[in-house]
Amino acid sequence: MKIGILGYGNLGRGVECAIKQNKDAELVAVFTRRAPETVKILTPGVPVVKADDINDWKDKIDVLIICGGSATDLPKMTPEYVKNFNVIDSFDTHAKIPTHFANVDKAAKETGHIALISAGWDPGMFSLNRLYANSILPVGNDYTFWGKGVSQGHSDAIRRIEGVKDGKQYTIPVPEALEKVRNCENPTLTTRQKHTRECFVVAEEGADLAKIENEIKTMPNYFDEYDTTVHFITEEELKRDHAGIPHGGFVFRSGKLGWDNENNAIIEYSLKLDSNPEFTSLVLVAYARALDRLKKEGVTGCKTVFDIAPAYLSPLSADEIRAHLL
Repeated sequence: MKIGILGYGNLGRGVECAIKQNKDAELVAVFTRRAPETVKILTPGVPVVKADDINDWKDKIDVLIICGGSATDLPKMTPEYVKNFNVIDSFDTHAKIPTHFANVDKAAKETGHIALISAGWDPGMFSLNRLYANSILPVGNDYTFWGKGVSQGHSDAIRRIEGVKDGKQYTIPVPEALEKVRNCENPTLTTRQKHTRECFVVAEEGADLAKIENEIKTMPNYFDEYDTTVHFITEEELKRDHAGIPHGGFVFRSGKLGWDNENNAIIEYSLKLDSNPEFTSLVLVAYARALDRLKKEGVTGCKTVFDIAPAYLSPLSADEIRAHLL
């Protein structure tokens, strides 16, 4: 399986690491919008190529993994690059997935390619668990909690505030809410009751700390609906204590069993990740394997994780899967 990587930030580097762990995958090239000579990758002998020249490689790559941002990159890039490649992305703006899917599906079918969007852990693995649990427990409630982990979008929002030099934000599930769900209490939870937000901020010298804290806590769509704590720390402390990009979370389905719904059931799936992008990358490579197999079967158009049979993800044969995993 010959793979190309488009974009070499945290996710692109993670995909490179994931390819190393999968013996049936080979990195063919890394494509970048930066000057190629300034991008140093980990894999010896693999070229770094200008993104403008990517179409010269269309017959040399089985699956192109697009490592762009969901806000502005992927809505344009995935429909464009699927015209010449089989592609996969990690688009994670949940409300805009139907529109993104339609755009990619149209372009893929017109050119005879296959695409998969929104692969990762949420959307992705969490999505699968929500679907499985809803199908198995028709009477019940869904709960999704994120964290403890770094929210890159919220961290970026902090850094855009006047007087802020740097900062990171952690999303944290409320322990009491988790416990109520696990106890099958089926609580109705507000946004504030499910998660808290904790910010670590490096302020510019002489900045008004009270003003920065107020701007964070009252920021619409980011912090105003949450109980938010703001810590002001030094640049050295931020680099020492908050250098990583951990994340994770929980998906629950709290359901009822029996003729009169007299018995309880709880399905829980959880992740705890030292590196959000490195885990997301491993999901992308597993689904790239599925895409490569489906393309060889003549399948075209856009897919999501819901459309892929689990066996297509595994490097094992069908006989091996039945013998060892069933």
